[in-house]
Amino acid sequence: MGYESLGACVVDLEKRGELVRVPDRLDPFLELAEVQRRIFAARGPALLFEKVQGTRFPCLSNVFGTRARADWLFRDTLADMRALVEAKVSPGALALSPMLAARLPRAALHLVPRTVRRGAVTENTTRISELPQIVSWPGDGGPFITLPQVYTEDPAAPGLRGSNLGMYRVQLAGNAYVRDREVGLHYQLHRGVGVHHSRALERGERLRVRVFVGGPPAFMLAAVMPLPEGLPELSFAGALNGRAARMVAGSPHIHADADFCITGTVAANNKPEGAFGDHLGYYAKIHDFPVLEVESVTHREGAIWPFTVVGRPPQEDTIFGELIHDLTASLVPNVLPGVREVHAVDESGVHPLLLAVGSERYAPYADDAASAPPAELLTQANALLGQGQMSLAKYLFIADAADRPPSVREVPAFLQHVLERIDPTRDLHFHVNTTMDSLDYSGTALGRGSKVVVAARGPKRRELAREVGADVAWPALVRAARLVCPGVIALEAAPWTSPRDVETLAGALGALPEAALRGLPLIVVVDDAEFLARTFANFLWVTFTRSNPAVDVSGVRAFTEHKAWGCRGPLLIDARNKPHHAPPLVENVDVTARVDRLFARGGTLAKWG
Repeated sequence: MGYESLGACVVDLEKRGELVRVPDRLDPFLELAEVQRRIFAARGPALLFEKVQGTRFPCLSNVFGTRARADWLFRDTLADMRALVEAKVSPGALALSPMLAARLPRAALHLVPRTVRRGAVTENTTRISELPQIVSWPGDGGPFITLPQVYTEDPAAPGLRGSNLGMYRVQLAGNAYVRDREVGLHYQLHRGVGVHHSRALERGERLRVRVFVGGPPAFMLAAVMPLPEGLPELSFAGALNGRAARMVAGSPHIHADADFCITGTVAANNKPEGAFGDHLGYYAKIHDFPVLEVESVTHREGAIWPFTVVGRPPQEDTIFGELIHDLTASLVPNVLPGVREVHAVDESGVHPLLLAVGSERYAPYADDAASAPPAELLTQANALLGQGQMSLAKYLFIADAADRPPSVREVPAFLQHVLERIDPTRDLHFHVNTTMDSLDYSGTALGRGSKVVVAARGPKRRELAREVGADVAWPALVRAARLVCPGVIALEAAPWTSPRDVETLAGALGALPEAALRGLPLIVVVDDAEFLARTFANFLWVTFTRSNPAVDVSGVRAFTEHKAWGCRGPLLIDARNKPHHAPPLVENVDVTARVDRLFARGGTLAKWG
């Protein structure tokens, strides 16, 4: 049970027919990433690249490329982990579920990390420039570690108990980094490593950091897992792997079974980091972030360099999200009373769109309880927006369980349910001038923007339109109109010039006959209506990544009453490109052509071409 190393996992995958070796010599500049994107899209196997230019280390990708493969990797422990996480958050669940309680002793056996005298990861030394220099997108500022495990300990209380293992991207070269002596660390202060960094600064110390790469796959998942307070990532990784984490004593400790370990201290000054093609499908721009001054780089014999590629979803990190959802879904009612279900929509870039099902329990005795405005749903919405990663959501659509909405995982059906019931005069609740995901450039400044809660309950208010009226005399501002899905149309307009554009359009739409907009509660203003309407995934990605609610949401016959904004006609979202937005990710056509040979007839990966 459990993998002793990443190499053991590779052997296991190969025996099962889930891994293919790629003997072709490939360039880490864009070529490896292009292959990974294609093999993931084809639901193909894990790939071991045996000949990578500029390095002696083989590279591994797509280990988590399908949900079936990810489940198989943790086949012996996933059920135990669900029990462990649920028991940690809700101990009372043990008394109600003997089966849950029965699984805990097995998981608990591997919770406590073991301290060992030596580890394979310290056997050999190398330099940063000798590691695989993988660049995923043409506009990236340099090579990055895309599956790093950044390990720190609390400077005030060193040791495993207060440790943090997180996945924060690491830039190996480029910009102003000194070759082989500096790498970039990208993290926000509210992250675990940021807390440790702050405490080190308070003590007048420099934070020591180790960056692990490789090791058993459980450690990669643990590094992105939102864990309950008091459950260290090392403990989670050990239990998930079915084998306690083995740590070499040090300052801080060293993961003995990792493939690589970069050790250093955080410099006193920051340096420009990025750009980086990120999970929203756009480039994260260049900003100043901490620098790690490298002291040593060590690796095990036969070390393997795992990597992934992020970009417009879905990508391999989508599978991480699915695993996390399944491990934590049962916790939602315990952490957020009244909330039945939550889903961060992957196709929207994850954080921009959050869907939830809540419950209305206030005043059930009232005569109009079934049709009253949302009440407890708003309390639950506020709780969601104050909870961990969900606090990064821009748009939150929440429905009442009493109305029997579809599952939030059925995104088109759930949104249709909300659009059938929304009352835009009362159901829109804005949070303005607040924090947002620093990787989302739709806001007013880095990490600053707004949110909107759309809370809908009660009986159906409207039948949603299923076609665009052929005889509608659209305003001159509209270049094209396309139906996206029931109740939603895309209006193509001239390029954005100011926030007043969409208000002008809303005013013009208000002059149309009421019948022209009947059954259309949502209108999305875009640069390319045909692209938006082509797939539902395009609609989700464009609409929710390219808009800032407080600035880009308008409406027909809008009004403000008691400082609350609403509208009496359709809601408009201006999802056109704006000058402050980050550029979208686009492949290099020459690289695409070079990689074609692997997927062509007779090529190593022709089966997935």
